[in-house]
Parts: sequence; C-alpha cells; structure tokens
Amino acid sequence: MPVSSVASSLLLSLSASSSSFLASSSVSFLPTSSSPPASVAVGRGRPSASILRALRAEATTLPVISFTGEKVGEVALDIKSASPATARAVVHRALVTDRQNARRGTASTLTRGEVRGGGRKPYGQKKTGKARRGSTRTPLRPGGGVIFGPKPRDWSIKINRKEKRLAISTALASAAVANDSFVVQEFDEEFSTGPRTRDFVAALQRWGLDPKEKAMFFSTELDDNVRLSGRNIGTLKMLTPRTLNLYDILDARKHFFTPSAIDYLNSRYGTTVFDEYEGDTDGEDDGEEEAVEEQAEDEGTTEEAAQDEAEEA
Repeated sequence: MPVSSVASSLLLSLSASSSSFLASSSVSFLPTSSSPPASVAVGRGRPSASILRALRAEATTLPVISFTGEKVGEVALDIKSASPATARAVVHRALVTDRQNARRGTASTLTRGEVRGGGRKPYGQKKTGKARRGSTRTPLRPGGGVIFGPKPRDWSIKINRKEKRLAISTALASAAVANDSFVVQEFDEEFSTGPRTRDFVAALQRWGLDPKEKAMFFSTELDDNVRLSGRNIGTLKMLTPRTLNLYDILDARKHFFTPSAIDYLNSRYGTTVFDEYEGDTDGEDDGEEEAVEEQAEDEGTTEEAAQDEAEEA
C-alpha cells in the first residue's frame, strides 16, 4: 500500500473519531483575541514573532486516575499546536515522511540483460510461422527479465525538526481535546512481584479502556515488569521519549500517560519552547540585514578597485 494512502487513511480515521481539531471544526487552540493574520518573515527562514504566537495553544486539562480506577485529580497539558487551517497538512507531511523514511529500498529485479542465459537465438528468424525471437530472456516470456522493475534506491525525504515536533504535539493536543487521553498515577509498585498480563488487562478495564481497542501508553521510563506485562497485549503500544512517533499516536484510539510523561511533554512540546525567539527580531529583519551586508561588500569592492587604479597610476 502506498505511503500516502496509509497516511490519508490514518488521518481520516482520526477525523471520524471524536477528535474535533483535525476535522476543521470551530474548535480552536488559538486565543480568542482578534489579531491580524501571521505574516511570513522575509529572510533566512526564522519564524517571526507573529507566527510563533500563532503556534500557542491553550492548556488542556486531563483527568488523573489511580491504579484502582478512581479519579484523584487533574493535570494540565500545555503544548503548542498548529492552527486549524494547517494542522492536517502538517500532520500529513510528517506522517508521510516517517513512513517513507522507514522504507529500506532494497527491492530489486533483473532486466533482460542481467538474467543469466538467453545468449543463443532460440530458432530461426524466418520460415517458422512464429514471432521472431532473439533471446529466451525477453520480458515477454517466462523466465525473462522485468520491464521497469524496482531497483535499490533511497526513499528518505527531509522534514524540518520544528515541523516534525509541531506535528507530534498537534496530534497529542487533538487527542486531548477529544477526551481521548488521561493520566494514570505511577503503578510500577503494583508489578513489583513480577510481570502479569492478566493484572494489566484488568487495570485497563478499570481505566475504561477496551483491551481490543488500540491504545498508547507513554511513560518516561518503563519498568521491566510493566513492560513484560503489557507487551503481550497486541493492541497496546508502550512508548518512551526515545520511541515516541507520530504513527503510533494517530493509530491509537486512546492515550494514557504518567505524570512524569506529562511534565516531559510540557517541557519539550510546550508553548514556551519558542519564547527565546520572540524577543529576537533577527528573523523579521533578515532580508534587510542581507541587503546591508551586500551593500557594504559592494562598497568595499569599489574602494579596493579605486586603490588599485591609484597604485597603477
């Protein structure tokens, strides 16, 4: 199945769910204050302050559930997300990039010149009543070469690091707004005696999850007993900061995190990530700076030429 088809089907399934963000509805993460549209900075590509403000998102409150299934509090998930007008495009681009970069590109076939044999003409050119043949390795016969078959190639494509992070945070924010996410208190001690998949499945049911429905569990660290208890559940993906990826986020119907994981997401994908750039106007004035530098270089070249002429005279 082509990569674009997989990405489109995942985005459609996410839109068909209760997620209202990627469905281009009236729900918006942007502040309600009226502000002029963000203008693209002219220069070397650094986003302007207006664009950075457009990436800000309002904090979403997630319920905190104990191991027994009781609600014990709430926690804020304050991460940035793309605007509703561009959210689907950003997520789709990042998803296609991840899936395409995962291709090994080792598929290979033999052309008629690479297939062994076929050097002798199978029969005479004339007086046979058959179509003329110069080789038994023609692509028109069994055992022959392949026309326009695949050859080893590099499928990898590039995506900006900030764009990839924005796609991941947008997908997480969409799931949070759709009430498909919650937080579970640390439960490593519950499996201190050893791994037990039955207890893990029972905990999922207490948390309101269907073991037959795809879910994603994100934690900063996975205890060995917890990992062994959940790895036999085919519908559950257990991720860490090193393995967090956009495909598993979109593929899961429910997402649950640990408190430490929420702190990690707020620190890495939070709305304050780009704060250090907001007071810097270099991104907005890059074009003017380049023009000034070019003018200075031209003046320096003119002065050198004048000095050379004076020395020759």
